[in-house]
Amino acid sequence: MKRTSNAATCCPPEPPGFEPRRLDDPETDAQLAAFAKAIAHPTRVRILRLLARKEARMCSHIVDELPLAQSTVSEHLRILREAGLVHANEDGPRVGYCIVPAALRRFQRMLHAL
Repeated sequence: MKRTSNAATCCPPEPPGFEPRRLDDPETDAQLAAFAKAIAHPTRVRILRLLARKEARMCSHIVDELPLAQSTVSEHLRILREAGLVHANEDGPRVGYCIVPAALRRFQRMLHAL
């Protein structure tokens, strides 16, 4: 079975028009709140840092670096995925995770607009 290990196979290309045109509308406010909620836990911040240092990681690799159960790490990854900060590429039973740079840039722009 092929193991997903690089960003080219894990992260999709950035969608066109991903950056918001306006930074002061209700939709942007809702997305900013979702991003903030997703990173509001120290473990999720740590996971983002781990993913930022590598192109992609399997959940088991993340579990190996954190003092948490696999189910707990999976829940944190689910929250980051739902916020759009992390992408998962399923390859059979294995799931490779990578950070979504465009989402982090968008989050940064929204914070600066405050």
